[in-house]
Amino acid sequence: MDEALAGGLGYGQVHEIYAAEPDDASSAAGFAMAVAMGMCGSTNSPKQAILWLRERRWLKTSGILQAGGWAELGGAPEHGLVGVVPDTLALLRAAAEALHCGRLGAVILEGWGAMRTLDLTASRKLVLAAEKSGVPLLLLRMDAVPSPSAARTRWQVAAAPSRALPGNAPGQPTFDLTLLRQRSGPCGLDWRLEWDRDRCKFREAPVSRAMVSVPLDRPLADRGDAPAWARKPRAA
Repeated sequence: MDEALAGGLGYGQVHEIYAAEPDDASSAAGFAMAVAMGMCGSTNSPKQAILWLRERRWLKTSGILQAGGWAELGGAPEHGLVGVVPDTLALLRAAAEALHCGRLGAVILEGWGAMRTLDLTASRKLVLAAEKSGVPLLLLRMDAVPSPSAARTRWQVAAAPSRALPGNAPGQPTFDLTLLRQRSGPCGLDWRLEWDRDRCKFREAPVSRAMVSVPLDRPLADRGDAPAWARKPRAA
């Protein structure tokens, strides 16, 4: 996966995460949170805060973000901020302003439906803001069809069956991922990953079909507090 991404998911970039189906919304949200935690260098002592932006009218549909669930993923919810705004335009404005704050570790923008105001021009503005500050923006899209944007990568996330732990305890969160698009790189690849809640990193999950291997344990040369899948791409 790192090889396909030329080093991993980049900081200071915009990455889109689409739920494969409406029922996969919680899996997409969990994946986005795990990626953000890795980018913030989190385990039990994250280096920077995560800001999650939401639109008020979708709160009943999407549910409440629970600190307990965040902690179950291995994160530290006391280092998280949740912003609720009245409409989509305010959501985009809040994201643009947040990206100018270099003290944030990551920004997650949760959007539902078509989000017509998030057009190519609007996404370019978000990309410029992310590049300037170095803060990554994760565009979490629920119940939406992919549309043109300036994002660096675009992902589709679906829930996958997990392996039961000893004693038939619930297994680790597991995701089926498809790299739908990336600028200047291969796409159309897929992986099945499970999230190790104790070590706060992804690892390849065993599957019955052939998939691309995921070398996630390489040491970082540029950022030792983040896992390899979230490191900055190497310079050309």
